[in-house]
Amino acid sequence: MKKQAAFRSVKMLIMDCDGVLTDGSIRIDDEGREVKVFNVTDGAGLAYLRRAGLKLAIVSGRLSMALFYRARELGIRDVFQKELDKLIAYREIKKKFDVPDSEVCYIGDDLPDIPVMRLVGLPIAVANAHPEVKKIAAYITRARGGAGAVRECAEKILKAQGKWDEILSKCGVASPGTKSHAHGGGNPEGGR
Repeated sequence: MKKQAAFRSVKMLIMDCDGVLTDGSIRIDDEGREVKVFNVTDGAGLAYLRRAGLKLAIVSGRLSMALFYRARELGIRDVFQKELDKLIAYREIKKKFDVPDSEVCYIGDDLPDIPVMRLVGLPIAVANAHPEVKKIAAYITRARGGAGAVRECAEKILKAQGKWDEILSKCGVASPGTKSHAHGGGNPEGGR
């Protein structure tokens, strides 16, 4: 199973913001401030990946303070905004982390994501991605962007790498076939 091997090989996850971490909507309030809505389960999935030792980065074609604050909240330091040519950011990330293409997963939804997706070992499209993006994806999520697609990918990576049971244990959840009375750990996003 080539796809399963690709999930096992992932050491770094890079993703777009609009349409992947959000549903792609841009809301502007009465004072001209941009408001984005992020999915808390996506954030939890990213926290689980970070706990498991994976590197994380975000590359966005737009500049957004909402993304800046959300990334900071999630502990993601490598955020590239206003990157219309995402290959430039990708090359910088690869140089910084010295990671081969084969160990990178990229989640995208639209045409500017395609050049990077063509290079990485595991290109993923969200369910509502443009058809051209879906054509080159090794995996297409069931969930839409901004509605759990990133969490879906995080779980698939962690399960393929045999790290999911450890995450469950840290959250006080019994692994299949075991009983647990542990409490604590919980949702790294702070909610239920």
